[in-house]
Amino acid sequence: MARMTEEEANRLDELWTRTTPEVDTSKPGYFTQHMARLIEVDTVSAAYLRARADAAHKTPTQIISEIVREQMSAAM
Repeated sequence: MARMTEEEANRLDELWTRTTPEVDTSKPGYFTQHMARLIEVDTVSAAYLRARADAAHKTPTQIISEIVREQMSAAM
């Protein structure tokens, strides 16, 4: 990957210093979208997920996804 020259870096700095990026506030941002994915579980559920994830060498998110997919396929 090519590195910026000092002149290019200065021009980029001037551009970002003089112009303010436009932000569309009608759409949710990155943190709003990703924070919506956070869920709260009770301590027993959290301990179960952690134990199952550790045993399978997976993350709790992967375990939850598997459980959800199993439930969805069972419902069909």
